Amino acid sequence: MSDGLHRWRRTWTARLRALKRESLVVYYAARDPRLPWHVRLLALAVAAYALSPIDLIPDFIPVLGYLDDLVLVPLGVALVVKLTPGDVLADARERAAHAAQRPVSRVAAVVIVLVWIAAIMLAWRGWRHWRAAAA
Repeated sequence: MSDGLHRWRRTWTARLRALKRESLVVYYAARDPRLPWHVRLLALAVAAYALSPIDLIPDFIPVLGYLDDLVLVPLGVALVVKLTPGDVLADARERAAHAAQRPVSRVAAVVIVLVWIAAIMLAWRGWRHWRAAAA
């Protein structure tokens, strides 16, 4: 690979890590009772969207699938960070830094994916049953 490509890759990797870290900060800020209710609601929505494997526009749709992740998540995180009081933000950043040092559980990730698959399958089966009953 060329030197420019390595630099581009390092830059984007660093930005994605920062976005992931800030998404975790938003999650911890949303759980803080000192945050005003309207900012808390926005923070919960942004954190849920950023950390959820389900997207508004599925990633398999060309261009648009990743566009929502590239636009909505950073804008939402930036808005919540701007609306969050400094002391709450500092505490949330400290908690996020501490949480980032914990080991990642691959088993928990697999369980979450399996739960989502089961929920989708149940919804699909229920929809098919409802459709057959309506016919």
